[in-house]
Amino acid sequence: MNKSRIEQLYDLEEEQLGKLNDIVHTAIEEEKLLSDKLLEFEDRHPSFTSKLADNVASFGGSWKFIISFGVIMLIWIFANVYLLSKPFDPYPFILLNLVLSTIAALQAPVIMMSQNRKEEKDRQRAVNDYMINLKSEIEVRNLHGKLDLLIKEQMKTLFDIQKTQVELMEEIKVLLKKGS
Repeated sequence: MNKSRIEQLYDLEEEQLGKLNDIVHTAIEEEKLLSDKLLEFEDRHPSFTSKLADNVASFGGSWKFIISFGVIMLIWIFANVYLLSKPFDPYPFILLNLVLSTIAALQAPVIMMSQNRKEEKDRQRAVNDYMINLKSEIEVRNLHGKLDLLIKEQMKTLFDIQKTQVELMEEIKVLLKKGS
C-alpha cells in the first residue's frame, strides 16, 4: 500500500512538471511570434529613391550644405561683380535666384518624403514597443501563474508526503508495539 502511495506522489510530481513544461512551451512560441514580427519590420529594405531622399535630406539639413552653398554663392556674386568684364549673371543675379528657387523647389519635397519615411519608422517602432510591453505584461502574468501553480501543487504534494510519513510512522509504531 505504501509503495503505491509513493508512486502516486511521483506521478503527481511528474504531472506538475508536465504542466510547467506546457506553460514554458507556450511562452516560447509566443516569443517566436513576436520576434518574427519585429524582424519582419527590420528586414524591409528601402528602395533606391527612399535611400536617395534620406541622403539628400541628410545633406540638405547639414552645416556642410549651408557652408558650401554659402561659399558657392559668394564666389558666384564676387565673380559676376568684380572678376568678369562681361558677367554671365549681372546684378540683380536673376540666374542665381533661378538656381536657388529650383534647388529649394526640389529639395523641399525630397525632405518631406524623407520625413514621412522617418515618421512611418517611428510609428512602427511605437507599435513594436507596445508589442514588447504587452509581451512583458503577458510574461509577468505567466510567471504569476507558474508561481501560483508551483505553490498550490507543492503544498498539496507536501501535505501528501506528510500524510504518507505519518502513515509510515504509525505502521512503524504498530510494528514496534508488536515486537515488544
